[in-house]
Amino acid sequence: MKNIFFKTTFLAIIACLLWSTAFVGVKTGLSYTTPIQFAGIRFFLAGLMVLPFAGRSANLWSEIRRNPRIIITITLLQTVLQNSLFYFGLSIVPAALGAIIIGSQPLFIALIAHFFAYNDKLTWKKLLIFLTGVIGIVFVSFERDQFIAAGEAKIAGILLLAGVNIISSFANILVSRDGKHIQPLVLSSLTMIFGGVILILISIPLEGLKFGIKPLEYYASLIWLSFLSAVAISIWFSLLKRPVVKVSDLNFWKFIIPVFGVILSWLILPDEKPGIVPLTGMFIVSFSLVLLNIYKARKH
Repeated sequence: MKNIFFKTTFLAIIACLLWSTAFVGVKTGLSYTTPIQFAGIRFFLAGLMVLPFAGRSANLWSEIRRNPRIIITITLLQTVLQNSLFYFGLSIVPAALGAIIIGSQPLFIALIAHFFAYNDKLTWKKLLIFLTGVIGIVFVSFERDQFIAAGEAKIAGILLLAGVNIISSFANILVSRDGKHIQPLVLSSLTMIFGGVILILISIPLEGLKFGIKPLEYYASLIWLSFLSAVAISIWFSLLKRPVVKVSDLNFWKFIIPVFGVILSWLILPDEKPGIVPLTGMFIVSFSLVLLNIYKARKH
């Protein structure tokens, strides 16, 4: 049991570390193209990257015939709807506010799992631990100028990002509950390929077609984003299918995504320097992770 716990924790951290690099890549890519089209190409390529490995692990046509419902549902919920709301929401609200809303996703998942996952009930102690993590995210994401501007943010943007968290919650629960009979690599590959195609088709009437040669950094960001999506989503789906893994406990590790993102910005961007408030937030997030693991150890 301990061996499974450490393997799950290690893989969850790897996935979250990969996701934390997405912010820089998305910002770079969007300098040269439109958001929905960029997301569509990204996920289509990511699905193609996983496809050869998915074909080795199972018969693709057989998996599609036996599991059409979960494939269609996750494609529409996670790849299409969640990413559409994410890109539109971030274009409306200030970055700091957006980071806090998306960073609080583990709390949304814990609350929804309490009502829709029979083995994942939320206790008062666990709720306080999750709230501690959210407070840490607020500190990590704190940027004074952006919070002043946040007062003028459209309510629609906040609701869109809250919708991202709700959709992600249901998608995680569905993969954990209903994805038992499909290989995780098959599920991740097909949902990204189909979802990518749908996003590209949606982008044509909304954004038009953007042709032409782009700078090398655009292609570098696209390839990296596709790669990290291919690896991180495949890891996440495989972890969600493990019987001993609870959806809320696994998603708690997503609190470290903004932390890793801030650290990377300090390392990569010359104008970014560590501040006392973000450092305090990192300590709070780390403290909440320790509390959760102590709580889980006592429960077992």
